[in-house]
Amino acid sequence: MPIKRVICPERMRQIPAHFSWVDHRLVRERYIERCDACAAALYLFLVTVADAQGLSYYADTSLVHRLSMAPARLEMARNDLIRIGLIAWQRPLYQVLALDAPPPESAASPRGHSDVATQLERLHAALGKRHA
Repeated sequence: MPIKRVICPERMRQIPAHFSWVDHRLVRERYIERCDACAAALYLFLVTVADAQGLSYYADTSLVHRLSMAPARLEMARNDLIRIGLIAWQRPLYQVLALDAPPPESAASPRGHSDVATQLERLHAALGKRHA
């Protein structure tokens, strides 16, 4: 195993006085592999600006500008993060969710309709179990 050494000691990270973090389980439990670059950028932004409860109020117009995304692309990124259980959203409030528990089985999209991709995954899993 290679020996780690600090490359730039004068720029070594310190825990900031304000609240923000990225949970290592995002990688270890493969959430990041289910995100595209836009969803990951939105998640990073929300984690960075969220308070201790994971809450933030950023309007779509601000997010589109700050993340250089088209409004439709922002909506897709947000829906992806909701689908994989990383955030909850009720306009205008975002909540970055804890990774401690799996998302609830009856998770719904922000418009109140069931997420089609999630339903298809569940259906495939159920069919696979019956044929196993």
